Amino acid sequence: MPTLVNYFGDDEFFPGGSSYANLMDSSLLSLRPHVDVYYPPRKRSRISAPFVFREEFVQQKQPSIEVLPDECLFEIFRRLPGSQEKSSCACVSKKWLMLLSSIRSEESIPVYNNSEVISEEADNQEFESDGYLTRCLEGKKATDTRLAAIAVGNGSRGGLGKLLIRGSNTIRGVSDVGLSAIARGCPSLRVLSIWNVSSIGDEGLTEIANGCHMLESLDLCQCPSISDEGLFAIANNCPNLTSLAIESCSNIGNEGMQAIGRCCPKLQSITIKDCPLVGDQGVSSLISSSSHALMKLKLQSVNITDVTLAVIGHYGRGVADLVLAGLQNVSERGFWVMGNAQGLQKLNSFAITSCRGVTDLALEAVGKGCPNLKHLLLSRCSFISDKGIVAFTKNSASLESLQLEECNRITQSGVLAAISYCGLRLKALSLVKCMGIKDIVSGLNHLSPCKSLRSLSIRDCPGFGSASLAMVGKLCPQLQHIDLSGLCGVTDDGFMPVLENNEAGLVKVNLSGCMNLTDDAVSSLARLHGGSLQLLNLGGCAKITDESLGSIAVNCELLQELDVSKCAITDFGVSALCCAKQSSLEIFSMSGCSQVSDKSMVYLSNMSRTLVGLNIQHCNSISSSAIELLVERLWRCDILS
Repeated sequence: MPTLVNYFGDDEFFPGGSSYANLMDSSLLSLRPHVDVYYPPRKRSRISAPFVFREEFVQQKQPSIEVLPDECLFEIFRRLPGSQEKSSCACVSKKWLMLLSSIRSEESIPVYNNSEVISEEADNQEFESDGYLTRCLEGKKATDTRLAAIAVGNGSRGGLGKLLIRGSNTIRGVSDVGLSAIARGCPSLRVLSIWNVSSIGDEGLTEIANGCHMLESLDLCQCPSISDEGLFAIANNCPNLTSLAIESCSNIGNEGMQAIGRCCPKLQSITIKDCPLVGDQGVSSLISSSSHALMKLKLQSVNITDVTLAVIGHYGRGVADLVLAGLQNVSERGFWVMGNAQGLQKLNSFAITSCRGVTDLALEAVGKGCPNLKHLLLSRCSFISDKGIVAFTKNSASLESLQLEECNRITQSGVLAAISYCGLRLKALSLVKCMGIKDIVSGLNHLSPCKSLRSLSIRDCPGFGSASLAMVGKLCPQLQHIDLSGLCGVTDDGFMPVLENNEAGLVKVNLSGCMNLTDDAVSSLARLHGGSLQLLNLGGCAKITDESLGSIAVNCELLQELDVSKCAITDFGVSALCCAKQSSLEIFSMSGCSQVSDKSMVYLSNMSRTLVGLNIQHCNSISSSAIELLVERLWRCDILS
């Protein structure tokens, strides 16, 4: 395929450029493959008299097809027999490329010489309609010329099925001209995604609607020149639309949403974010019209009220994934009505972020009205307290995953009670930056253990200390994944009950930033869970020394990833780790370990069998010559230095 059609390079299409200079060497300029062309041998001319250059010498112009007007060239090009010939002609000049890209599929008039060619071309046309190819243009490579090249050249290679445009060339950017070329040459297009392109407007989107009736997914982000008019065209011509995402499009409003709702009943996924002109009328129309097909809905920073939440609760019968974020005009009443409408029976995952209308009463109603809810995320919901969490867990019969982020009214009592009430259901619990959690253990002895919890993540909660962790360890004996990153208050006394009460065997443990943990805790971890441990992160644990590496080397035969960045390890600990009899270590990070020197490089080079990733950045005692030698020996390993 010509380089113009592949459009992967940075060459531009103008006389003198590298693409133009190599045209005569391209095999694609031949009219037919396997054609023998005879070139008579050149003879040296006999000079019988001196050749005199004169200023009045005029070179005789050769006849050229370029003298024909564009109308004639258009008629010639639309009679080309196949995609290969069109691609070859597109290499001649930008003018020919743009003319070829202006020909619609139905305007082509192939000329066949025999029945075999007819059969071959019919097979190609069937192949073109499949839409196998994906093309992504980003930044300076996003130009109309490249879009035209895609439109002309991809027909014989499976047909374009997915086009993504990210940004635009500041000088010769993407416009309606390039998008129109795609519309004319790529009828198999099913997915169109345009991000941060202000030069594409309603005209280009209308051309897509008129030429690409198979369109199933439309994603528009930061496209201020597209308005309701463009969505009208999509609604009237693309009835198979199943996914619609509109973000930061300031000129798209309710009328466009209503048109999509009326004409596209197959919508399965709807995302609307930061669109100031979209309100209750548009969103409600989309949801109510797609009530049977709709499975995924995301609304963020949209000017909707309680009316829309009531519509969701009533018509969202098939919704399984719901995201509501930044809804400032929705009150407690809206969430309460949505839960009590009993329409969200199939809801599986629910994420709520920065919605002031989410209160304890609203959360309790959601728990009652969504019996199949398995995953709940509450982020920056400042009015949720322990009462709401406990009421929700009591009423939710299927909850498996609970994530709480920056919910500062949640305390340790609420979290532990939620774990206890979930009993045999909850599998994953995550707490992030919940400042209301403090180390209080009084009055919690009546709680029942949660034997279903497998994953526990408590990150950047400064009040969560050893007492809280010890209680969690007693309540959750089946933990396999633990993430305690950033918990400065956790000590060996709090971590040991987690290790001793665990019955399943820890697999992944992240203790990065736990500055008060010592070698005693890590040695116990290696001794008690070395047979199952696969990932261990000790980054920033300044009290961890060579003793921990020695215990890991002896006990953790299945360990694949180890991070001891900024720990107090030396060459002795590295040598012990590298000389382990059986090691499965694939990724090893010791960034910022100033006591590790060139001596460790010899031991690390012996791990060439398993090691594929090594981080020795900011290890100031390692010389550049030692690193170069290590790179030669660990040729399979990616080394950061």
